[in-house]
Amino acid sequence: MIRKASPVGGEKGARVAPTEPEGVTARTGGVQSLERAFGILERMADAGGVIGLSQLATEANLPLPTIHRLVRTLVDLGYVRQEASRQYSLGPRLIRLGETTSRMIGRWARPHMERLARELGESVNLAMLDGDQVVYVGQVMASQNSMRMFTEVGRHALLHSTGVGKAIMSGIDPDEVRALLARTGMPARTEHTITSPDDLAAELERTRERGYALDEGEEEVGVRCVAVAVPDTPQRLALSLSGPLPRMTDDFVAQAAGPLHRAARAISMEMHGARP
Repeated sequence: MIRKASPVGGEKGARVAPTEPEGVTARTGGVQSLERAFGILERMADAGGVIGLSQLATEANLPLPTIHRLVRTLVDLGYVRQEASRQYSLGPRLIRLGETTSRMIGRWARPHMERLARELGESVNLAMLDGDQVVYVGQVMASQNSMRMFTEVGRHALLHSTGVGKAIMSGIDPDEVRALLARTGMPARTEHTITSPDDLAAELERTRERGYALDEGEEEVGVRCVAVAVPDTPQRLALSLSGPLPRMTDDFVAQAAGPLHRAARAISMEMHGARP
């Protein structure tokens, strides 16, 4: 309910414009100030982590005093910090939340990964983009075909030599991919690793056309991997299936693509709080 303000200065009949009470929103039935605060954090992230108040007010479509009040609260709590430039950036207190959430992703995805491992009989891995690398956040080993791969939860790897990395890069603007590769380089992990930006660009185009990425023994000799991106997630994720080359035939890979995509969609829904 929106209440009218009391008369100002005791003048009979004088009124100010109705104001929406802080904390209530008709759109979600939740708490408006919380919705606005998290919206501010997301817009700051979209801007690269640093943004000025005026730009923030414009993008959030809120009055500058309201933005200032919310941002000051976030600064006091440590979730935002003010820079010397008088712009505002995401604060260090978010780091712990992000690290904990990253660990939770593997937990949320595990039932779908276990189902996929049982169905296809090979190891399933979940990886997340972390800066210019991927970090493995989940793994399920297939019991009937146990073979220890290079992938371990918490391990980082470069994108160009991994199936999950290629799956993630296939959804990134090609110019951004080239800039990333310029920063990391393209070292050869094995004799099969793609080490040319042009060759990798061609491989990423094939990845987009067929709907899945391949690691042809490029990270570990004798191991083949098929991977797909997890759609519609705040952080770029990819799901992969890995196994020894003799078992990972072309026919098997083609048959595995559909279940991989279904599992990836299920993980995406899980992260959005929905049930597949």
